[in-house]
Amino acid sequence: MMGEFKGAPVSTGPKPAEGDVMDRDRIPGLGKIPPAFFDRVIYPRLGAPNGDIVIGPRHGVDYGVLCAGGRLLAFSTDPFFVVPSLGFTRAAWFAFHIVFSDVAVSGLTPRYLTVDLNLPPEITEGELEEMWDAVHTESRKYGISVITGHTARYTGCAYPMVGGATSIAVGGRRNLRGPHRARAGDRVVITKGPAIETTGLLAALFPERFASAGGESFREEAAAVFPQMTVMKDCAIARRFGGVHVMHDATECGIWGGLFEMAKACGFGLRVDEEAIPIQPVIRRTAELFRFDPFAAISEGTLIAFVAAKDARDLVRALGDGGIPAADAGALTDACEGLRVAGRSGERPLEYPASDPYWALAAEFSAKAPQEDQ
Repeated sequence: MMGEFKGAPVSTGPKPAEGDVMDRDRIPGLGKIPPAFFDRVIYPRLGAPNGDIVIGPRHGVDYGVLCAGGRLLAFSTDPFFVVPSLGFTRAAWFAFHIVFSDVAVSGLTPRYLTVDLNLPPEITEGELEEMWDAVHTESRKYGISVITGHTARYTGCAYPMVGGATSIAVGGRRNLRGPHRARAGDRVVITKGPAIETTGLLAALFPERFASAGGESFREEAAAVFPQMTVMKDCAIARRFGGVHVMHDATECGIWGGLFEMAKACGFGLRVDEEAIPIQPVIRRTAELFRFDPFAAISEGTLIAFVAAKDARDLVRALGDGGIPAADAGALTDACEGLRVAGRSGERPLEYPASDPYWALAAEFSAKAPQEDQ
């Protein structure tokens, strides 16, 4: 999610006016730091080299991997993101799954959690207990153990970023998925469709906005998307298939951003059929009512996988049997063929979205009815 160490592709915005300087590595006011800055400032300064590192920091990969005692350990670090208006149980569920979805896509099995909670002074003892009980419940559900952490209240700390956490997954070399395993001809399997997080989170944060736009039943349908904002189950099913080569959670900039990042990280071209990508009716209606491109919108919970052709159909079937809609929507091609999207109006280049519409929608909804919805 936001501010991940891996960075993100540079946005394709308007060209500067004549005489302006195109400074591609300037850090933005908010959101992910662009790759050029990482390439210039961060990546050349990664401490001491170490032969135990199997996958280090790189663009388009959600985790790092090291080898210890013949076993692989995958790590991912994220903000611990808590929105009190969701209720502390639901907010902690979301925070937990943000942290673990990024390491689950490594193909290794999530096992351990470290967490640093720098909490605002206003959090109460009861709220902290409710929040931590939810973390404990989810950890028990997935066989995850908390191994260390830090918990305190500090002046200057505020919601929603109340600290950070590191998730750790463990497994053998044959279990590891990543760009090194991608092959031309791999099929592109996508679960759940676009804008999962955009719909589920906005409906939870701004219920009145959804009810006024589409009625109470529409609000209820949109709110019911919230529990889909995780790829933990998706990845558990995918781990059963050796032909699953690469996995990625479509977070900021959604499916288009995720596909772009993955293909670039793997060094292949890509052709995807937009009409083949599943889109849930309530999400399609959300996008129509609030006028945004669902495929460019943040979508925690949407798994994108590059899968050997021999396993793609069986994976889609297994996901469906597990209650997760999925589809084979395209294939990796030679790099020289570029990144392409086939749609109703023909074929076009796949470009990284200039911006994620979630942020503008959240700002608009907050500005219009801060008391009504929050």
